[in-house]
Amino acid sequence: MPDESLHLSVVNNLLERHKRSAGALLPILHDIQERIGYIPDTAVPEIAHALNQSQAEVRGVISFYHDFRTAPPARHILRLCRAESCKSRGAEELAAQLRERLQLDDHGSSADGSISLRPVYCLGACACSPALELDGRVHARLSAERLDALLDACREDA
Repeated sequence: MPDESLHLSVVNNLLERHKRSAGALLPILHDIQERIGYIPDTAVPEIAHALNQSQAEVRGVISFYHDFRTAPPARHILRLCRAESCKSRGAEELAAQLRERLQLDDHGSSADGSISLRPVYCLGACACSPALELDGRVHARLSAERLDALLDACREDA
């Protein structure tokens, strides 16, 4: 785990830029994640103080939005659709395959840090379900074999 205190200068610069704006919390969180890759735990008290909010309020917003990360991201981000169309066409079986093969839970990362699993509720590929998004690219009409091939490619790249 990186030394999060090294990120405080980045956080403080972003706070200075945004803190006087109405509704600054979300833009601040997005900018921190864009610059650092995640929201370091050490940033929460700084954000809360700058915006005159409690740490619980800041943590509540971070935990509410599934795209905010509180740990460094894995090399590959896999977002598996769990909406009705994908569920009816095998997404739950693919999720079980992912969890077993990578030895992780939903919202978890593989032990080697190569892949993170994030369930989402609609990628907009309902006509081609089941679908997942891997590093921003949608893969549809997935089968167990195609999923294995994608995972193998991720592992080779890691």
